[in-house]
Amino acid sequence: MDAPSELLDEVEQTLLGGEPLYTRREVAERAGVSIDRAQELWRALGFASTADDDVVFTDDDVEALGLIGALVSGGVVDPKAEASLARSLGQPLARLAEWQTTVVREVVADVDHPLGAQPELVRAVEALLPVMEKLQSYVWRRHLAAAAGRMLADPDGDPQSKTLVVGFADIVSFTRMSRTIEDADLAEFVDSFEGTAAAIVAECHGRVIKTIGDEVLFVTDTPRQGVDIALELAARSELDEDFPTVRVGLAYGPVLRHLGDVYGPVVNVAARLTSVARPGSVVADRELAAALDGESGLQLRRIRRVSVRGYRSLEPWVLRRDDAGAS
Repeated sequence: MDAPSELLDEVEQTLLGGEPLYTRREVAERAGVSIDRAQELWRALGFASTADDDVVFTDDDVEALGLIGALVSGGVVDPKAEASLARSLGQPLARLAEWQTTVVREVVADVDHPLGAQPELVRAVEALLPVMEKLQSYVWRRHLAAAAGRMLADPDGDPQSKTLVVGFADIVSFTRMSRTIEDADLAEFVDSFEGTAAAIVAECHGRVIKTIGDEVLFVTDTPRQGVDIALELAARSELDEDFPTVRVGLAYGPVLRHLGDVYGPVVNVAARLTSVARPGSVVADRELAAALDGESGLQLRRIRRVSVRGYRSLEPWVLRRDDAGAS
């Protein structure tokens, strides 16, 4: 076995909790689930399929598969939602893992030696693994407490459908800019944008649903929170030369929440309104404008109806701060 292969085996054993011992059929039998169900869960978690005779599973795989099965058999999770639960775990953690491996590579990379020949990689993994596991558990528990608090504040509400403000903040001219700068500079730019935007959303009691390179999707529970976030995002480029000019679309109404994402016409309208907004401005739908009627410190101006993809006649409203009214 060559050195890179030996290093890969060592890293995998460190991360996976031991030496591979089982095939996929053996791991399913030990966990007490059918092979078909095990394969469905494996795919839902985002893992590649394996051949029948591949010995790639450890005791941790047996335990994890058994834990998911126990949630269903114990009545905690509906059998129909089992795969959804697996996807909700797998998708964000896959993205996190990609970022973390990049960080490790930057820490241990040596310009004079290929990464695969560096024993420092194993030592870095051994040192970082317990720290990252603890941090991830801490962050998850904090977010779980916040989500539980929102649920308990509305105990009679529909757990999947809720009236929210949905906002999209879109970087102006991102496609053109991305063609003219180096990849490393583009990654730094996007990271800075996402970090600042997330901080603004959190400060105003909103929640980032996802970021998509040049765009941030966020939600808030109240109309004023959504507007405060949008106006701050739109104005930030005037205060911070490193923050790009954005346009923001907002909509208000019932939203379907599923696996941490949001769906429905309100989400679609907010996305379409970003194309209506001018650079550095905020445009809202009629429902949000009506909900903001009488709010101090704001100017609302209706503009001409527009036709956008999926909607023949949207009624947009431009939102601005009313500095005179606020004082």
